[in-house]
Amino acid sequence: MQILPSITTITPGAWRKKLAEVEKFKLKEVCLFLTCLDLGQRKEFYSLFKKVGVKTAPFVHIRSDMELWELDYLAKTYKTKFFNTHTEREHPLLHDYGPHKKSLYIENTYDSFDEAEIREFGGICLDFSHLENDRILRPEIYEADIKALESHQPECSHIAAVKKTVLLDEANQKRIASHHLTKLSELDYLKRYPLEYFGQVAAIELENTIEEQLKAKEYISTLIKNI
Repeated sequence: MQILPSITTITPGAWRKKLAEVEKFKLKEVCLFLTCLDLGQRKEFYSLFKKVGVKTAPFVHIRSDMELWELDYLAKTYKTKFFNTHTEREHPLLHDYGPHKKSLYIENTYDSFDEAEIREFGGICLDFSHLENDRILRPEIYEADIKALESHQPECSHIAAVKKTVLLDEANQKRIASHHLTKLSELDYLKRYPLEYFGQVAAIELENTIEEQLKAKEYISTLIKNI
């Protein structure tokens, strides 16, 4: 199982700084979260990304308007093996991904997993912070997702922070899951979950700098040794 830092795109423009950090640290392998970039921005990203020296991007979080050629490009150029998206109830896909459909994994977000959807695509991408958020705040969703995990082992996963204080997100929903890590101890919740939940690739989904993500990676690696 690999734990990898990620170039995330929630904070406008911050991905450019992350690209510079990837080059600075001579990273050859990272994950990508392209969910907040429109097509024009993604084209610019692809152009700049090929200049920083990355050889592989095994995991990419797509958005629902991404075109087939983009998945083809990522799979061919960066050996992307795992793509993930949200449930179609939340963000319906706009294109047919043909040969990549079984490489597309469904993330647990606001809804519980749908058995038919899991089977239609590649399986489950487990977001640990969402799972822990639901364990605390939405136990009925948590129980449904745990049941799904009994028969569908995740192939890939996201790791983010879990706060002690309840926050309100952009949809005015109560949340303790966060894409910004303040203290490494906000990752301690991961000890609750079995190693098989992490899948083959665990992507660090944090808006923190790449340098901070690398420190988080070391911390997570130590945590899961004791699972």
